[in-house]
Amino acid sequence: MCIRDSTSALLCVKLGVSFWVALPIAGLTAGVVGLLFGLPSLRIKGLYLFMSTLAAQFIITYLIMNAGRAITGGSYGQSAPAPQIGNIVFDSPKSFYYIAIPICIIMTFLAKNIVRTRMGRAFIAIRDNDIAAEVMGVNLFRYKLTAFFIGCFYAGIAGSLLVHHFRHASPDYFSLMVSIWMLGMLIVGGMGSILGAILGATFVKFLDEVIAMAGPAIHRAFPFLTPAFTAAMGLMVFALVVILFLIYE
Repeated sequence: MCIRDSTSALLCVKLGVSFWVALPIAGLTAGVVGLLFGLPSLRIKGLYLFMSTLAAQFIITYLIMNAGRAITGGSYGQSAPAPQIGNIVFDSPKSFYYIAIPICIIMTFLAKNIVRTRMGRAFIAIRDNDIAAEVMGVNLFRYKLTAFFIGCFYAGIAGSLLVHHFRHASPDYFSLMVSIWMLGMLIVGGMGSILGAILGATFVKFLDEVIAMAGPAIHRAFPFLTPAFTAAMGLMVFALVVILFLIYE
């Protein structure tokens, strides 16, 4: 899903539209891309569905880096303007906070309300038992594609926020490792829960910051450890946390 963020964000940057126009365009573009890669979802599920959607990571990266170089800038990417309201420019991390947090609250509110609708109940039924849901009259193909569109729409919004925060759009920001980290955040916070996604992201990033700060102290206490080992400690702890949550949750 992360690589779809870069596709929509790069397109909007190339078109030269402002942040407020780019934001919904990025969401819609990512949603349409999600529909294309969600088409196999009716025939396959589980690990096989994961593998088919993982292919998007490599296909879209190739298109951005090679086939769409004239639009995306290839590996160099495109510069992105800072958000602006009138004469107020949100060009610092502190000021951008006042853009990102309200959008996050609005998107969370929308997600909470989607869950309460008929569509949200259909999503839950398909998640619990898709065969039983189909017997009850739930259109699997329609709702699975809708779920792909909504999920990728959210990813497009997040990707647009990210590139305007960095002031640059590049596929390097949306690597396979980033996708793995985000999947780990969902596992830690609890899949199928809106609050879990928020808490999982908060916990994992907090853990990453703690390990980064503790790295030099650990190296001083155990000088026989190589710098490469302490640098990789964050990934090892993250992997251990994910394994523990998979076992005990």
